[in-house]
Amino acid sequence: MLRRFAGKKFCELLGLLLFFFVPGQMNAQTSSIATGIEGIISVGPIHGGPSHVGVTDSAPLPNVAFEVANDAGPVTAFTTDAAGHFRIPLAPGRYSIKAKDPKAKLPRCGPFNVEVTADGFKKVQWECDSGMR
Repeated sequence: MLRRFAGKKFCELLGLLLFFFVPGQMNAQTSSIATGIEGIISVGPIHGGPSHVGVTDSAPLPNVAFEVANDAGPVTAFTTDAAGHFRIPLAPGRYSIKAKDPKAKLPRCGPFNVEVTADGFKKVQWECDSGMR
């Protein structure tokens, strides 16, 4: 009788351990998304007056926070690096990206619409309007 009781408790303990261990392993495997968007966001024009041949009209947009949303609402956020680059994993679907605080510096920065497919990371290049003329 004692042996059966101990065996039953062992099975319950083993079941609890598996219950807490297995879902954690499953989440760790599914959290590595192999799709999303990557690219650079720039701002332009960066100088007043007309454009000149051989002179760039835009510059990378460094350290600006952006919000990613879908039809259900906000999904995640990211910040461009010092060179305006970003890489954000996203599940396949349609997304809208806009500056997190659009009134701060860039009133004309997005929204940028993008569709992520199962083909991997989509490369994008977006430009924000500096308002300089």
